[in-house]
Amino acid sequence: MVQQSCQTELIRRAQQGDRQCLEQLAGQVRERLRTYVYRLTQRDDLAQEIVQETLLEMCKVLGKLNNNDRFWPWLYGIAVNKLRRHYRTEQTQKKLAISSAKRNSRLKDRQDGLENLVGEELKQIVSGAMKKLRTRHKAVLIMRCYDGMTHSEIAESLGCSEFSTRMLFLRAKKALQRELSRNGFGKASFLTALVLFGKLTAPSKAAAAQISISASTVKVGLLTGVVGLATTKTAIVTFTAAGALTAGTIVTTSAPWKDAEAPRQSQVNTQVISQFDQNSKAAEEHWYYFPQGASQFMMLRATSGVVGEKSYKLVLQNENANYSFSDNSVHINNYRTWASDFSVLKFPTDDPKLTDFIYQVEGSPRGIKHLPAKGKDLLVVAARNKDNSEPWAIRHSNVLEEGYFQSDWPTTAKVIDNRDVMHKRGWTYFRVTGQINDENISGMGRIPFVYATSAEYSPWMKLRVGSMTIFDSKNEAYVQSSPSQNVTKYQPGSFFKGLAKPWLGLHTIDVVRRDAAAQRVRFETKHTPGSRFAQVELIHEGVRIIYSIDLETDVIDEITFSTDKGDKGNLKFSYIQTINDVINGEFVPPNRSQSRGASKSSSGLLWLVELVEGALE
Repeated sequence: MVQQSCQTELIRRAQQGDRQCLEQLAGQVRERLRTYVYRLTQRDDLAQEIVQETLLEMCKVLGKLNNNDRFWPWLYGIAVNKLRRHYRTEQTQKKLAISSAKRNSRLKDRQDGLENLVGEELKQIVSGAMKKLRTRHKAVLIMRCYDGMTHSEIAESLGCSEFSTRMLFLRAKKALQRELSRNGFGKASFLTALVLFGKLTAPSKAAAAQISISASTVKVGLLTGVVGLATTKTAIVTFTAAGALTAGTIVTTSAPWKDAEAPRQSQVNTQVISQFDQNSKAAEEHWYYFPQGASQFMMLRATSGVVGEKSYKLVLQNENANYSFSDNSVHINNYRTWASDFSVLKFPTDDPKLTDFIYQVEGSPRGIKHLPAKGKDLLVVAARNKDNSEPWAIRHSNVLEEGYFQSDWPTTAKVIDNRDVMHKRGWTYFRVTGQINDENISGMGRIPFVYATSAEYSPWMKLRVGSMTIFDSKNEAYVQSSPSQNVTKYQPGSFFKGLAKPWLGLHTIDVVRRDAAAQRVRFETKHTPGSRFAQVELIHEGVRIIYSIDLETDVIDEITFSTDKGDKGNLKFSYIQTINDVINGEFVPPNRSQSRGASKSSSGLLWLVELVEGALE
């Protein structure tokens, strides 16, 4: 930092006409510039020539440098331009052919700290692979890997956008890997080859000993990576950017039992957690990953702003937990994120009829185009306020292996774990009590909070309503009118419709409303600013259902039922924090049903209406 400050002062004085400072500056930068150019050319004579021309140009136009902190990107840009002009001349092309043998011998004679450790054949392979790269490819690799320049600094040097620089870096990596693979080297050898080349082209043994390149240095970012994959992967489908992100304008909703054409604005708490500030103009990138298909578990990664800047924010919801990063602090939360305007989270992969119904209920114009993408390993990418930001989807089976949905915040970040005991465990048991139509209700079940625990601790629920038993699990679901009556089978998961399903990746407030919309049941969302509870109110054929949802713990607290004739009852949920408090043998699901025959189709969330009306079979 002190050295940089001294160099900045030296530049300032040189710009003011101090000839001695200008000569001192040229002397200071010569060696680093020469190393950079030699790595581009692997020719001592040509490197010396380009360095000399670059320094002369620097002395002529130094006064045009507006930001002294950007000196090196500016100087590297001059050098690359000089080299490209050199390569374009016919005289240079002739010299390249004539001096081929001389260049090989000069490279062999260089002393770099690895001369006695690495076989000549390996050195020639790595050196030859780099020689075959385009000049801009070599330039971006050298600036990023050996000079530690950021993508924004490289973009300034090459005169292009940061996104274009990332794409150029990605293509440079692929080009080098391709050349290495032709000599029998796999992807795992890529970093080793870069380190080796850095040592081979270092100006001294001491400099060679300092060469090291981390895996994080050669990452290009998810958006760039999947754009690159688009050229080789299948199932790419584009859709419009408008409305693809969850941030947007305040949404108005209409009460479900009122005129759909007379919407009224919801109460909005601007302090609650959402991905980002809906009024922010910062660039955003949102990535949705569906490993088992669009109707199953979802992972979310959403970023706002520029990495490294104070305003940068990240929301990460993967198979293990929910993270929120900003201001160098990571908060691990109980809850999945929801929109700050309380609009329903939508995906381009949703059924168009579902999306249209939600927009109708919210009283907002349709802002998202359907993406007819099916199957597993579906990755949907959307960006806002960025170049090349047209959202699209792709099959990408190794998303998790490449770490796109894993934590990548700075190691210096402060981690604050806000989870309660049951969310840290990843699952829990719950109890249900209540009354419907003067019949007592008792029940129990198990609920996983994250996808990672959903296999071993899969969800199940058992309810007793008078003499009737309702059971649901991942393997089966059924209703038994009484211990002596026949069993009616249902499709597994039928009775979790309209209930919390946090392991699927959505907040409960969105699960309930999307389940309602799937059955074309209108809904209204209410929230009092400052409260941790929100209400979702539904009405269907004279039955009114009101959910009380705990936003912080991401579960349903209570469901109440009523009709025009009066109150009909409620379901009260309680969740076990400490498993040691569970009575031995209390939470044991019943044995599998012995009934045969086809399973009855699920009525979705409407099973709760049928329960109130006494029509559940």
